[in-house]
Amino acid sequence: MSDTSTRNLARATAYIMAAYLASRVLGFLRESLVADFFGRKGLTDAYNTAYILPDLIYWLMVGGVLSAAFIPVLSEYIAKGKQEEGWRVVSSVINIIFLALSCLIILGLIFTPQFVRMEVPGFPPATTVLTVHVTRILLIQPLFMALSGLTMGILNAHKVFWPSALGTVLYNACIIVFGTLFVKMGAGISGFAFGVVIGAAANFAVQVPALRRLNMRYYPIIDWHHPGVRRIAVLAVPIVLSYSLNQFQVLINSHLGSSLPAGSLTALWQSYRLFQLPVGIFAMSVAVAVFPTLTEQAAIEQWDQFRRTSSAAVRTVIFITMPISIGMMVLRFPLIRVLFQHGAFKAADTAATAFPLLFFGFGIVAQSVIQILPRMFYALKDTWTPVVLGVVSMAVDIVMMIVLVGPLQQGGLAFATAISAIVNMLLLLYWLRRKVGTIDGRRLASTGGKSLLASLVMGGIVWGWSAWLSGHLGFGTIASILVLVSGSALGAVVFGVLAKLMRMEELTQVMGLAERRLKLRAAH
Repeated sequence: MSDTSTRNLARATAYIMAAYLASRVLGFLRESLVADFFGRKGLTDAYNTAYILPDLIYWLMVGGVLSAAFIPVLSEYIAKGKQEEGWRVVSSVINIIFLALSCLIILGLIFTPQFVRMEVPGFPPATTVLTVHVTRILLIQPLFMALSGLTMGILNAHKVFWPSALGTVLYNACIIVFGTLFVKMGAGISGFAFGVVIGAAANFAVQVPALRRLNMRYYPIIDWHHPGVRRIAVLAVPIVLSYSLNQFQVLINSHLGSSLPAGSLTALWQSYRLFQLPVGIFAMSVAVAVFPTLTEQAAIEQWDQFRRTSSAAVRTVIFITMPISIGMMVLRFPLIRVLFQHGAFKAADTAATAFPLLFFGFGIVAQSVIQILPRMFYALKDTWTPVVLGVVSMAVDIVMMIVLVGPLQQGGLAFATAISAIVNMLLLLYWLRRKVGTIDGRRLASTGGKSLLASLVMGGIVWGWSAWLSGHLGFGTIASILVLVSGSALGAVVFGVLAKLMRMEELTQVMGLAERRLKLRAAH
């Protein structure tokens, strides 16, 4: 990559990472409020389960299509200077998606009770009724999320990232404000569902001005015969199939979890969101920023730069998330106490949530890396390989869930997810090497090995420190904050020193990224 490209990519990554960090912080404030109001029980199990059907509809119609087909094809038109033709393709795809999405939402509203009973047969009748009610409220969300998702795809293809990143911040902020307001007005946990709908609408609205500045042209057409539309359809088919199969995996998870004691699914979902925290802030930021560049490099056949860009992205993600995964496993109790243990959320709920988080921790690095690897295939216009490998990993997940749920309960469901992520990462790396010839494997292995060694040493030191400090301060909120903050700071210093001693080039890259971000903030 050229110096200019590197700077632009670093700037984009920094903006996205900052916005995702703010969004995730607000997201956990939102979860903290839900825990404070309602604790961990059947009520929150219903609320968390209600997201599954709306999320399924969104990812089937928009999410997978965006990452695998929409952005690569549109980026190719932009790279070749065919803007006008690209807008006609965009218009056709948008119209097709919204027709199909509307039909799915109507069907979802009609058959919500049947879907919920199939998904969580172990729920008591009252919990099932509440799940149906909240699901129907949330089914309005995919319409707005589709608008914001497609807008994000158009902006990202033009390498404009900040509006969609800002939208995610506004999304969580609206849920907090309006959810709390509706709960105070007596809406119960449904109040947060209404907040989600308002947040999704705000997420789209904040991106519209940037979209207008691109001089987007919209045409009320559906041109099935256009080669660009057909190419998107061909690329999207395996992704739609993949998400359909993945939903079967989610159904198995919910099915097994619904028979566990009340609140088990809430503990699993809360720990899963913590598991996704580093993935969403760091890995997703790098993946979103690097994807248009990978697509452009593949479109004009700059293969050496494609490999260098890919390797740098994966190594950076490993370097960042490895110490975070170990640190999260070691500091999981004070982390959960600080985030959730107040109001109706008690010490027993903390223990129940910390248990699956321990097992999720084993899969954080793999889950982070697989935010990037499939996008490398997508940039090469290959959407089938990640799908086939994902199906194999899904089969591993289902088998492991069935095997582990008995002895480990919600911890077994979490461990199965971590094992599946590791299998998926290894399969993707193997097939990617076969496809592009080399994936800079030695440097990837070196980064992984050194990061693991430094993280394990760091984890041992942080564990000793946190145990000693907790023994003196106790386990209250203030004590947990001190343990969490001091343990995180100590871990960062120890890992940084060890990385410096091992001469890891990723340390220089990450420090450079942070320095550029600080300069950007100072300039503004």
